[in-house]
Amino acid sequence: MQRPKDIVQLWVDAFNAGDAEAIAALYHPDAVNHQVANDPIRGQAAIREMFIGEFAAAKMVCIVENLFEDGQWAILEWRDPLGLRGCGFFQTAGGKIIFQRGYWDKLSFLKQHGLPVE
Repeated sequence: MQRPKDIVQLWVDAFNAGDAEAIAALYHPDAVNHQVANDPIRGQAAIREMFIGEFAAAKMVCIVENLFEDGQWAILEWRDPLGLRGCGFFQTAGGKIIFQRGYWDKLSFLKQHGLPVE
């Protein structure tokens, strides 16, 4: 069985490749992804659609600063080349992500990528 840190490293690799299919495959069918700047997304299919939209809207890069593990959880501290920083918490079970919560500055992200402020 893969450790939570290993699953998150695969997630980072798929994220940096802009591969919504590969990233969605890492989630349990009933997973929840809650980026606190947005409403929670429920279910693997909805998470895949979220990433398809996000990858189409902006070129995003996740540079790992720290990756910790505690039991079922992996904690990812990250930055991007534009200076944005954030943190993600990933709960895993059975080799899949079952819950994710992410913290980052949405206003800075939108401004950096020239996207409309919602």
